[in-house]
Amino acid sequence: MSSIRWTFPSVLFPSVLQRVVLPSLLVPANTALKQRVRRWARKRQGIDPHSIRLRPGRVYILPTGVGIVFAIMVFAMLLGSMNYNNNLSFLLSFLLGGLGFASMHACQRNLVGLEIGFAGTDPVFAGQAAQFRVAVTNPSRNRRCRIRLFTDEAESRIHDLDPGESRVFVLPVATERRGTVELERFGIRSLFPFELFRSWSWLHMDIHGLVYPRPADQAPQPPATRTSLGHRQHDARGEEDFAGLRKFASGDSPRNVAWKAYARSGQLLSKRFAGADTSSQWFDFDTVPAGDLEDRLSVLTRWIVDADRTRADYGLRLPGREFPPGHGESHRGRCLEALALFDPASSGGREAHG
Repeated sequence: MSSIRWTFPSVLFPSVLQRVVLPSLLVPANTALKQRVRRWARKRQGIDPHSIRLRPGRVYILPTGVGIVFAIMVFAMLLGSMNYNNNLSFLLSFLLGGLGFASMHACQRNLVGLEIGFAGTDPVFAGQAAQFRVAVTNPSRNRRCRIRLFTDEAESRIHDLDPGESRVFVLPVATERRGTVELERFGIRSLFPFELFRSWSWLHMDIHGLVYPRPADQAPQPPATRTSLGHRQHDARGEEDFAGLRKFASGDSPRNVAWKAYARSGQLLSKRFAGADTSSQWFDFDTVPAGDLEDRLSVLTRWIVDADRTRADYGLRLPGREFPPGHGESHRGRCLEALALFDPASSGGREAHG
């Protein structure tokens, strides 16, 4: 027994508190109570604009598990000091107590005054995580430390903000179906400086992202390509007879840019060719060899993605809508957006923006 050595590294103390001691002291929060608190917070705060500055009344603060144990320890030290009338013990107890109160004040002030704004999100395919970007700016003269955004399912990386600095935080949101995905609410929190307190604020912004249909894994062959000679609509895609210059448009190939003319005039122009064979495909919703609505949209998505990868011209026909043959990022985005928001119940299957 004399050979047994009891060691308890101080570095592991917070971890042991959170994993062993605290679960026995704290009762897990009830799910219904959480939902009730969320509804109360949303009703109290309402819908926030896309850019907001945190006021003191919007920042909540509570002690963490480590903070509760810290308070119990200080209280026990104070009782021991009173019992033994030890001045040094009194001094240490009041010093630790003052440190706790200063930590509470610093933790709450770490979030007050921050400016939070929605910075957009890119469309994704169903099954991928939508990356919502939120910009957090520190307009004060004080450094803000260990800031993190979070939702019920995910959280961002932790960042420090220097005076006047702005950072973009990314919140991933899982998607399952096409259409729109909403970020109904998210929070910002901090445990700075000693993780004795947790300060946070909830934000309810009306922000959403676009979710394209999932491309079909096993799609049938697309319809045959139609070829026309010297078609005027697509003369920019020919590569036989030079027919002059025109203004550069989004989606033009860098190979067709007139770099010599750009060096002379500083104006970005594209070479135009005529008399060449041009080809295009029509992707028609009614002729897709699939019965289910979502399967048809998945097949159309696969055809569009494959055609865009080869920079081939393609058109899209939906009930009540038609997109003429074209190519490029903007054309791809319009077609995929139409598939994402397609609603057969609406008149002509038009898009419905929320």
